[in-house]
Amino acid sequence: MAFFKLNHVLLASVFTFILLSNPVHCSDKEDSVLKGINSYRQTKNLPPLYQNDKAHCLADEVADEIEDTPCEKVSQYYPVSGPGGNQRIPNLQKHIDKCGININTTADGVILPVCVSKLEPTIVLSNYTHSDIYAKFLNNSKYTGAGLGSEDDWMVLVLTTNTTAGTFSAATTSMHVNVVVLMAFMLVIINYLH
Repeated sequence: MAFFKLNHVLLASVFTFILLSNPVHCSDKEDSVLKGINSYRQTKNLPPLYQNDKAHCLADEVADEIEDTPCEKVSQYYPVSGPGGNQRIPNLQKHIDKCGININTTADGVILPVCVSKLEPTIVLSNYTHSDIYAKFLNNSKYTGAGLGSEDDWMVLVLTTNTTAGTFSAATTSMHVNVVVLMAFMLVIINYLH
């Protein structure tokens, strides 16, 4: 009997690990671009950007949203300094909500989309590092995290900070609800297996 209870605890632990872990999945092109950006930052004596799950989610959502937009319209998505600087991204609030980001922790973040035929990583990297529009953000030490998403010819880089206004952290109520739902799910499984 003790063996079966141990198995239930082990099973519940595995489910908890699987459901709570949220690894960052990047394509090879996204990985290559992030490595290139971090190499570029190293030449500027800046720390590398760490991968931020919430920024990755937002980058994916934005890339999905703009994937059918012709590359000639990339300038309509250029970031603007100040509050609301990325309001030109269609349905931005919907994407922020879908990724579970607290709007109060996004003010210092920035969304940087580029459009390159076939997303050739070298050209994408060049767009980020040689364009004044984007390089000023990559050269800024306040940015510490990143997420990349891509669709068709679009690559989206989302930069985060380690400040309260730029961490892209989740709303506490959302996390609380997720934990309660997870615990209820585990109890149902444990009771079902008895």
